[in-house]
Formats: sequence, C-alpha cells, structure tokens
Amino acid sequence: MTTTAASRQALGAYGERVAEEHLLAQGMIVLDRNWRCGEGEIDLVLRDGAVLVVCEVKTRTSTVNGTPHEAVTATKLARLQRLGALWAAAHGISPQETRVDLVAVMRPRRGAAEVDHVRGIG
Repeated sequence: MTTTAASRQALGAYGERVAEEHLLAQGMIVLDRNWRCGEGEIDLVLRDGAVLVVCEVKTRTSTVNGTPHEAVTATKLARLQRLGALWAAAHGISPQETRVDLVAVMRPRRGAAEVDHVRGIG
C-alpha cells in the first residue's frame, strides 16, 4: 500500500470513528460496521428507533476536490439503497423503514472535526 493510500485509509477510519461517536450521541444503535458484499460496502448500519439506517461517511481535509456531500452521486445512493436491502436480507430482518444518511466529516489541520449529519439523503 502506498503512503497516499494508507493516508486516505487512515483518514477514512478517523472519519468513521467521529461519525459513529456523533450518531451514538444522537441515540442511534450501531448494528454493523464496514459490511461488505459483492455489490459494495456500507460504512455503518444503525437503528434509529424502528428505522434501519444505512450510513455513508465521507471525510475530507479540504474542499479542493469537492465537498463530502458532492461525493454521494445518484449512482452511489442507489447502490447504498440496494446494499441496505441486502444487509437486511442477510441478517433475516424486515425493517418497516430504511433510510440512507450521510455523515460528512471535515478534518481541519487544527481544531476539532466538523460533523454534518444529513438524514434521509435519498
């Protein structure tokens, strides 16, 4: 793994930890982390009351290459929705409602990370 790839991976792991702490503070319950199947990966799977939440975490140190929000395209959203259904089927549950959320984490050079939780992006 190159230094750049390792740095991106470390930044992503940092963002996922920050996002998880934020979501737990909101009263959500983590059901799974980094769930993978042949179609892709879900960063976090949570329960928010009776709602199954598929959460995409995007972490950036700057907006030079776009904001975290811009990184979730219609194609990515459709994949996350499919992955949520696959996760539920693999775990034998039939949620009444499934929601896709985005947690955007901006990590400045100094100071605390900025977290923006967008519920129901799809």
